[in-house]
Amino acid sequence: HNKMANQVNGNAVQLKEEEEPMDTSSVTHTEHYKTLIEAGLPQKVAERLDEIFQTGLVAYVDLDERAIDALREFNEEGALSVLQQFKESDLSHVQNKSAFLCGVMKTYRQREKQGSKVQESTKGPDEAKIKALLERTGYTLDVTTGQRKYGGPPPDTVYSGVQPGIGTEVFVGKIPRDLYEDELVPLFEKAGPIWDLRLMMDPLSGQNRGYAFITFCSKDAAQEAVKLCDNYEIRPGKHLGVCISVANNRLFVGSIPKNKTKENILEEFNKVTEGLVDVILYHQPDDKKKNRGFCFLEYEDHKSAAQARRRLMSGKVKVWGNVVTVEWADPVEEPDPEVMAKVKVLFVRNLATTVTEEILEKSFSEFGKLERVKKLKDYAFVHFEDRGAAVKAMNEMNGKEIEGEEIEIVLAKPPDKKRKERQAARQASRSTAYEDYYYYPPPRMPPPIRG
Repeated sequence: HNKMANQVNGNAVQLKEEEEPMDTSSVTHTEHYKTLIEAGLPQKVAERLDEIFQTGLVAYVDLDERAIDALREFNEEGALSVLQQFKESDLSHVQNKSAFLCGVMKTYRQREKQGSKVQESTKGPDEAKIKALLERTGYTLDVTTGQRKYGGPPPDTVYSGVQPGIGTEVFVGKIPRDLYEDELVPLFEKAGPIWDLRLMMDPLSGQNRGYAFITFCSKDAAQEAVKLCDNYEIRPGKHLGVCISVANNRLFVGSIPKNKTKENILEEFNKVTEGLVDVILYHQPDDKKKNRGFCFLEYEDHKSAAQARRRLMSGKVKVWGNVVTVEWADPVEEPDPEVMAKVKVLFVRNLATTVTEEILEKSFSEFGKLERVKKLKDYAFVHFEDRGAAVKAMNEMNGKEIEGEEIEIVLAKPPDKKRKERQAARQASRSTAYEDYYYYPPPRMPPPIRG
């Protein structure tokens, strides 16, 4: 009887061995498996990725060509290891899985270079606490390999206005490396509603980098956060450092050929720098086809601007065959709202050459009594006796045509002391003393949404 059983078992074992190869070939593939093979992925890698599709962790449509191309660059062992790591990552808050996979690959390469092994999972956030926080506040969390972004935008019930501008962001430093949103948000939301909180992450260690940026929905809240949280002891012996963050993402570039258009400049600087979002260019008052030989380059964030500045200053990069001069643009100081609320002077720009002070006087005096009108180059200042009249004129005349050119109007900004000090330091000789009274900064682009 025993012998019989053994034989059956033996047979069973034998049968199993023979069936094994058939088994793997009959593994169910999704319809995308063939596409992966056609894209040039090794069979094992395609199978592993296809298995991941079947777990529902990520769908084929979530991955773009860039991710597949990058995966193809790895040898089989590397690719399998990357996919394993991706599979074990916590993707619950990852909005862009394709970019996340690319991040995992980039980190893998960096580790290879440094010869450091993947650290056994360092203590990440306590998911139960993060989940409870998100349920309580209704905010979203978007995790990439380089940062964790809470909010941006916040839920409509909290704030549905436009993205907050200058002066609403704080920099938070000296954060313990294993601390996350579940400890930061309850502290900072005491200062006021949070627009977004971006905790910078180190992909190599899997922990935070010790600093974060928090944008509030108002300047008052940001200032309150500095008062409440700067030097706050978040853990025994660990004090946070908090200050208002002035992210400068604009460069001033001189020695630009005067015949270049905004499009030419965008195209040319996009070739040599990354993250360029806008070019601010002024044309010569008497010749709209020529620029004034300088421009401002607006980058998507401070980091891109800093990298661009380094590249352009290195002397290695030439633009139209020339080395250009580069410096940080003056950060645009937001004027005091109380001062701005009293301004009765309009700044009118983009005036046609044929526009005279008399023409302006005639157009604007319809709205109220004028004190004076002063035209310089292709812009002018129109002084009203009454603030209400100035505002009404601005609202009705902005964008209207005078002598065939659409004019732009804003309230003139009173002189800024800090700016005057900076100018004195540069010993910039101004053409007229008049310009010292009022100035108009380059048009302010809405800050790009930082990912």
